Amino acid sequence: GQRGWHARRMSNDGIRQRAFLGLLAWALIAMSGVAGAVEPVFSAAKAATNGFVVHEVQSEFQSGSTKIYVRVPTKLRAEQRVPVLYLLPVEARDEGRWGSALAEAEKLDLADRLQVICVYPTFSQLPWFCDHASDPGAGQETYFVRVVVPFIERTYPARAERAGRLLLGFSKSGWGAWSLLLRQPELFAKAAAWDSPLMMERGNYGMDAIVGSAENFTRYRIANLLRERGGALGGESRLLLMGYDNFRAQTQQAHALLEELKVPHVYRDGPQRKHHWNTGWVDEAARWLVLGQ
Repeated sequence: GQRGWHARRMSNDGIRQRAFLGLLAWALIAMSGVAGAVEPVFSAAKAATNGFVVHEVQSEFQSGSTKIYVRVPTKLRAEQRVPVLYLLPVEARDEGRWGSALAEAEKLDLADRLQVICVYPTFSQLPWFCDHASDPGAGQETYFVRVVVPFIERTYPARAERAGRLLLGFSKSGWGAWSLLLRQPELFAKAAAWDSPLMMERGNYGMDAIVGSAENFTRYRIANLLRERGGALGGESRLLLMGYDNFRAQTQQAHALLEELKVPHVYRDGPQRKHHWNTGWVDEAARWLVLGQ
């Protein structure tokens, strides 16, 4: 279990390897062009719900305390490294209007069945996974890339390489998954978006306050990123596009643009499900990310 694994990590070999992975992760992040920052502070792991542990985080890129929930496979071989499945939130902090990613991960037994580390980070404000135009304390992209990912890779038995970083989301976080991959294709391997407003032409659904300006929105607009950077994804399908409930038209439009640009992707139109974490789409998206199925 997780307690036993943490105990084994206290060996000298484990400490050396953790230090190496931490250095490697920070080297990769430096390649992304993110500026230096004050070191964040993390609490020790505490038991949470649905088989997860949780770390509280203080970071200059977020206002107040945030959290990182983690669930590790219960049985790993010595020194085994596994991919990380990032379950990206659609609400600020621990709000649950749209269901629970943690409960869905437990129900599906994602960590053990797929042999992945499941990670669910929280954000102080509505998560759109972008940096505010002028407020460095609302740097959601920077927080995720510079704080969350390196912490996981130096603390847990994660594959500290692009192939080990998988992004899953819906609605706002589907947008976030795709923007993170398109903006940082050297850091992340694949991104799955279900029922997401991917073809927005302006910052709707609370995004205006998070992005800070119309000019900054253009840097994160998915249609722009696909045109500018879709070719950088290479010849394999690294994007999964799934629908639908609220945003079928936008899903279909995104598929049409991908086809026009000849960007490899996987497209699955339906079945219709409620716009919610716990309506059956997560399993399909996770299996494609981890297993390619």
